[in-house]
Amino acid sequence: MHGLSGCRAVPSGAAPAASSAAARLCLLPGLGCDAALFEPLRPWLARPSDAPAWLAQVHHQEADLPAMAARLLRELAGPLRLVGVSMGGMLALEVWRQAPQRIQGLALLGTSARPDAPAQRALRLQAADLLAAGQGDDLLRANALFAFHPRQRAVWREAHRAMMDRAGAAQLARQNRAVALREDLRPLLAAVACPTLVVGAADDRLTPPACSQELAALIPDAELQLLPDCGHMLTWEQPAVVGRLLQRWMARCDARLASAGLVARDALRAG
Repeated sequence: MHGLSGCRAVPSGAAPAASSAAARLCLLPGLGCDAALFEPLRPWLARPSDAPAWLAQVHHQEADLPAMAARLLRELAGPLRLVGVSMGGMLALEVWRQAPQRIQGLALLGTSARPDAPAQRALRLQAADLLAAGQGDDLLRANALFAFHPRQRAVWREAHRAMMDRAGAAQLARQNRAVALREDLRPLLAAVACPTLVVGAADDRLTPPACSQELAALIPDAELQLLPDCGHMLTWEQPAVVGRLLQRWMARCDARLASAGLVARDALRAG
């Protein structure tokens, strides 16, 4: 696993202690991605008062999004603040669906609550079959072309391919199938009650900005930010902007938690 300073991976069977108030920041990588996806954000994610962020690995351990979410909830105790990128955002929404009472905040980056359209699903499943058969090189090269803004492509192409190679063809095939077969969570989003940040990229050719706009429209009080001159890999392409947005979102989560604490204190005094 490619390391990320200040973060810890969630090992199998782990159940880190957490208080009933302080939430663990949990990072959910995208399809085929690992800690390298979040490395440029390290200066903005490190808060001295917090426990280290946790990098989830359940996308490498289970075959579908519901099973990934269930495993994460078993392995990571207490309340959570979830930062999900692309497939990781889909996973964040599934974790919220299974345990909304444990989620103190959602940051959804370059992601969607929509299912794949039938034609897109068929193409993704065909790609999974090619990857599983060891015939994915052309697919990975094409994906890199679509993953970045043209001005960023040459900067990040080799790092992107290295990350996909670390995942391996079997994992890429399995994760593509998981994404292809995901459920439509849009009808549930009106019930999201935690502070939610939605970040999209204006030039994202894999998850178009309309997906982010739809998420923000369906989630009450969600903050929407669309980054200009940016492609799908927004944590690499514009880390300073994304990092500052995450800091502001974490402050919103803190304020919501503090407000809830004051309400609870006043209720006890009144009783």
